Amino acid sequence: MEIQALLITFREVLEALLIVGIITTYLKRTDNKKYTKYVWLGAGLAVLASIGAAMLFQLVFTGFAAMVSEMYLKVGIMIISALLLTQMVFWMASHSRDLKGKSEDKMSKFISTGNVVGMVIHSFLVVLREGIETVFFFAAITGGNIGAAMQGWGAITGVIIAVVVSYLFFKGTMKVSLKTFFKVTGVFIILIAAGLLVQAISMLQDLEIIGSIIPHLYDLTWFLPEHPIDYDHYLRDHGTAPLLSGDFGIFLKALFGYSSMPSIEEVIAYLGYFAGIYLLTSYQSDDKKTSRKKEAKGIETAISNQES
Repeated sequence: MEIQALLITFREVLEALLIVGIITTYLKRTDNKKYTKYVWLGAGLAVLASIGAAMLFQLVFTGFAAMVSEMYLKVGIMIISALLLTQMVFWMASHSRDLKGKSEDKMSKFISTGNVVGMVIHSFLVVLREGIETVFFFAAITGGNIGAAMQGWGAITGVIIAVVVSYLFFKGTMKVSLKTFFKVTGVFIILIAAGLLVQAISMLQDLEIIGSIIPHLYDLTWFLPEHPIDYDHYLRDHGTAPLLSGDFGIFLKALFGYSSMPSIEEVIAYLGYFAGIYLLTSYQSDDKKTSRKKEAKGIETAISNQES
């Protein structure tokens, strides 16, 4: 859980800090430093609103859990979180290139009209979006115990690393493109999303909501048990210990949804998820190439018209 919390918090906090940093840097560069306080005001209010949302979410979750099976709520949160994590990665991949330009354009309009309220609201919404996503993801990886994730070392470490990275980035000592940076972190987020999806399917099968054609497609307990208990049981039943510790297995399960004895449906969902990611990535790549060709053709046409 802590590693998941670290990665998610790091990613979300970094996105928020990068956008706020882009805005404040632009204000300083254009001699509009006096507006910086309104940007940080909006960001601060968003942090408080995110904490309030976490408390409200915890309260609502506890209330619903008292009325219906908590397992059903956990499954729903896992599935929705997997979809949100996937959408987050694709959104940042498509917007990281023009993120700076769009943020500066918005602030330029606010400055020209003297719209201070707009600056506060803009920074508020930017940070609030990341905060709400973090709350939802914490609910997914902890089974609804958001407070445990917020107070753990993973979330705290993620915030610290994000602050350090954003500081180095804006100081110019970190020479890494945003697009490359978010691609690398996006890979880990995709793996977490795939793990949440598979765990949701496993829970649905435990609840007997969906069946299984092959409950155990293969058994890797001899190599890497899913849990320390599985390690002990294997040692008891076979007289020999598995090659790797169950502690490592439970770590991989929490982070990436590892299962030593998955059903065929879990395997299909896992592989199908990555196949879908590949198809979406290929489609986006082809779409970008088509757009660039159209732009190039339009420029060539404009040039030829001017010459004629």
